[in-house]
Amino acid sequence: MTEHFPAPSRSEIQAWRKLRLEKYRRREGLFLAEGVKVVRELVRSDRPVAAFLIRRDHGESWPSLPDSLAEKAPIYAVREEDWKGLSQDVEPEGILAVVPVAEREEPSAVLSRETGPVLCLHEVNNPNNLGALIRTAHWFGIGTILLDPGSVSPTNPKAVRASMGSLFHLNVLEGVDLREAIPLLKKRGPVAAAVAAGGTPPHAGGAAAILLGSESHGLPDDLLALADEQWTIPGKGDAESLSLPQAAAILMYAWTAG
Repeated sequence: MTEHFPAPSRSEIQAWRKLRLEKYRRREGLFLAEGVKVVRELVRSDRPVAAFLIRRDHGESWPSLPDSLAEKAPIYAVREEDWKGLSQDVEPEGILAVVPVAEREEPSAVLSRETGPVLCLHEVNNPNNLGALIRTAHWFGIGTILLDPGSVSPTNPKAVRASMGSLFHLNVLEGVDLREAIPLLKKRGPVAAAVAAGGTPPHAGGAAAILLGSESHGLPDDLLALADEQWTIPGKGDAESLSLPQAAAILMYAWTAG
């Protein structure tokens, strides 16, 4: 099947390889999205695509997928030796998309248009954690995520992969000054900050946004001071803590229940 698709040029392969590094993603305005499920979600979304890449020896694994891909962007067949410089996976599925970075929007413009719940993230610098948070937010119907400058980019290949394609269905804004965004959110309703201890249990109704900090350091005092409520997940055992994705999933479930 892949013999029907052209091979990319050496310069194209070299340019795509560089997208594994953030400085080139920012410069080129492109990033890589890898995996069958990730690509399916990309196709299902309204996001534009620059190109699809299929590993030449993997095309027969999903014969019907290229039919839907060809409607959105050119498809290239990539040799196995070239694929190694593109893929992040130990056992690659053999499919990648080259995706334009979404145009930067001001948080005020997004928040005036999108009225649903908002997740605010402070210094979440583990890409796997960020991807898991994006996927969980999508599950619970949270359509907007604000990331401060200390957080990892959602275009990081590991974050894209861990999101399982949910990235393409949400507004994920990078480089947001949460100290400026939180007052805007408070005009819509209370803002709740997640804390390890000393807060009230999370609950549904009322809160316009949840504020989460890094797994290691939590939230700084000045951001906590801006929140209307502090939420803590009550536990019954003697484990030291929950992971950030675990805690976030519990908070989002309680927040959006009912």
